[in-house]
Amino acid sequence: MAEKSKGQKLQESLSYKKKNYYEVASEAERKEIFDFAKGYMAYLDAAKTEREACAVSVAEAKKKGFTEFKFGDKLKAGDKKYFINRDKSVVVFRVGTKNIEEDGLRIIASHIDAPRVDIKQVPLYEDSGMCYLKTHYYGGIKKYQWTAIPLALHGAVVLKNGKKIEISVGEAAGDPVFYIDDLLPHLGADQMAKGAGKIIEGEQLNVVVGGLPYADEDVSDKIKLNVLSILNEKYGMCEEDFLSAELSAVPAYGARDVGFDRALIGAYGHDDRVCAYPALRAVLDNDSAHTVLAMLVDKEEIGSEGTTGIQCKVYEDLMEEISVALGANFRKVRFASKCLSSDVTAAYDPNFAGVYEKLNSALLSCGTCMSKFTGARGKSGSNDASAEFVGEVRKMFDEDGVVWQTAELGKVDAGGGGTVAKFVAGLNIDTVDLGVPVISMHAPWELVSKADVYSNYKAFLAFMK
Repeated sequence: MAEKSKGQKLQESLSYKKKNYYEVASEAERKEIFDFAKGYMAYLDAAKTEREACAVSVAEAKKKGFTEFKFGDKLKAGDKKYFINRDKSVVVFRVGTKNIEEDGLRIIASHIDAPRVDIKQVPLYEDSGMCYLKTHYYGGIKKYQWTAIPLALHGAVVLKNGKKIEISVGEAAGDPVFYIDDLLPHLGADQMAKGAGKIIEGEQLNVVVGGLPYADEDVSDKIKLNVLSILNEKYGMCEEDFLSAELSAVPAYGARDVGFDRALIGAYGHDDRVCAYPALRAVLDNDSAHTVLAMLVDKEEIGSEGTTGIQCKVYEDLMEEISVALGANFRKVRFASKCLSSDVTAAYDPNFAGVYEKLNSALLSCGTCMSKFTGARGKSGSNDASAEFVGEVRKMFDEDGVVWQTAELGKVDAGGGGTVAKFVAGLNIDTVDLGVPVISMHAPWELVSKADVYSNYKAFLAFMK
């Protein structure tokens, strides 16, 4: 082989090019990538709502010897704890040996809610031989994507007597599934002439739940009554109990390998459980000298609001409780802390190249992706991390051999988005966005690379090291 020219050597040393993780990974590391994906896919199938993700995450933490933390508890170096917020979010943390006034907290903030179709509080009605549940969609979805696919019903119902019932129908073998109907193409000329946002209206996302009449000629709405009788027999529900229910329709299919080579994963809920699971695993697997936290929060898809979203003061209170329990000044702890706001980003899609600026887009299988800023238009709504903090995190990753990349969310003025980073940064904590590139984000079935999932996990380990 001919020796490289001076120009080739210079180009190699000075130029930047993204690396495909699969190309640079050893055979042993490729096996680690695929093995990690198996655990992640099992997590996805068990955690289709934020309640389920919270419960599954706590169960995983318990297996590793973590115990529940409550305000007022004492802490010491080596403690492994989890904090549950209303069964819909969880913070899993380890107490390190370093002085947290000087070292701060190492935080990974991800969300465990996902776009879906929620059931209304007075939902049940019968029309033309079918029984339906009325819905109100949650998060940013393309409504037409949710029609004509099998759906499962998940959630919790608090009965009139105060008893809480957990419901999951449509996942187990032999379970019935549910359905949102669409118009046949033979009669769809007017529908197809509409803009995509109007092809299906929000009030048309009604879920078919029955078609069998109750066997009594003396009653009206026989199909609705038959559905109510089934719910009453199985769960003790009456129609009024929908008033205190949180039920959601989600895709009924599980995570699957995609492609002949099985390099990709198709699933519902990659956004953002593809970051939440590696964050959880990093804290469970890491025996760091730092005090490390995985904050798995709710309500990101609707602005991080409410008692379980990252804007709720409970998360700041928890960090203060940890600081006080360790004899530290919380203001000093906040100032010294660092956070990876770990949410997904848009992967470059060659089928829709027009909305991307390829040089600054995330490429599938090129590793977890750092986004210095998000937002829309002139970076509105973005944290926009400092060069100093980006340089610090970059150094952590490079020293630990993490394959990673940077990107922004599409072309300037093509759209935009944001996540929890700005809320954590508002506490005076250095924060930058880091997450897995996703194809078809917010669709009922999204696509990611197994290599990027594992890269995310390796990045978290490096951050906590």
